[in-house]
Amino acid sequence: MDTTLLVGLLAAFFTTFAFAPQSIKTLKTRNTEGISITMYIMFLTGVISWVVYGFLRSDIAVLIANVITFFLAAPVLLITLINYKRGKK
Repeated sequence: MDTTLLVGLLAAFFTTFAFAPQSIKTLKTRNTEGISITMYIMFLTGVISWVVYGFLRSDIAVLIANVITFFLAAPVLLITLINYKRGKK
């Protein structure tokens, strides 16, 4: 396997699945104390942009990695917004 490809795959794996522990914890506990709404909105805007980029460039690796990242990070933002609306911040 090409070294450059391997480095890219490792980077995609770790940056994509870095959100799994936070997502799992948030889904289990519903505790979003200390989570920045602004950061998650900005992050998910970037992720959606990467999805569009991957689609337009026909780059399946970028597309898949960012679709997975979106589905891991979006629930955290959603629960954070719900908690904020309920006054739990």
